[in-house]
Amino acid sequence: MLIETGFNGGDLSIVDRIVDPSFVEHQRLPPGAPTNQDAVRAIIGALREGFPDFHLAIEQIDEVDDRVWLRMRGTGTHKGEFLGLAATGRRIEVDVIDLVRLKNGKIVEHWGVPDQLAVMEQLGALDGE
Repeated sequence: MLIETGFNGGDLSIVDRIVDPSFVEHQRLPPGAPTNQDAVRAIIGALREGFPDFHLAIEQIDEVDDRVWLRMRGTGTHKGEFLGLAATGRRIEVDVIDLVRLKNGKIVEHWGVPDQLAVMEQLGALDGE
């Protein structure tokens, strides 16, 4: 639901419906970035701004107790600023591994590992292009 409605559809209202107010973001974020529900909104917002056609596809999902593991592939076209980089028009593909902890049907914690090096490489940010 968060993937389809939030990340793929850009509807941030989903955050209030499925992310608990006590939520903690453990993914590495820029200094000073929020680590609560606002982190989820900021991540979705930054991706949708930089890649308006951003799409996450779930390739594998596994549940163990109160935790859900996801292996996903993200794609998009760099048409807006992203991490300080002006739009390049390049397409990206990024592999993502996520782990979320659920409590009472809501997401209370998230650990994410997107392949940021691959994204920067595909955008030409590493080789002086």
